Amino acid sequence: MLFALLSTPLAAAELVMLEQPGCVWCARFNAEIAPAYAKTPEGRRAPLRRVDITGAWPADLQGIPSERFTPTFVLVEDGREIGRMRGYPGDEFFWYLLGELIGKMDQTESQ
Repeated sequence: MLFALLSTPLAAAELVMLEQPGCVWCARFNAEIAPAYAKTPEGRRAPLRRVDITGAWPADLQGIPSERFTPTFVLVEDGREIGRMRGYPGDEFFWYLLGELIGKMDQTESQ
C-alpha cells in the first residue's frame, strides 16, 4: 500500500473555480462541465477546486489575486498563477481555452 501512495504523483496543478451563490453562469458550468471534469485528462492534470469569493480567501492562495466576476477559472501550479478565464464561455470554448492554459503550463515546465 505504501508503494501505491509513493507511486501516485501529487497534483501540483489545480483549476481554481471562483464562484459565489446565485451565479447563473456557475450553475451552467456545474450542469455542463463539472460532472465529467474529473474524468477528463485535463481534470486529472489540474483537479477542480472551488473557492466561494464571498468567504475568506484561502491562505494557500494569498499570492493569487481574487476576482469579483464569477465564474473565474484560475490555473495554478505550485502556488503560482499560470493564467485565468473570466466567465464561462460555454462547453466548447471552455475546453479550448483550458487547453490553451494547460499549454502555457507545459511551456513553463519545459523551460
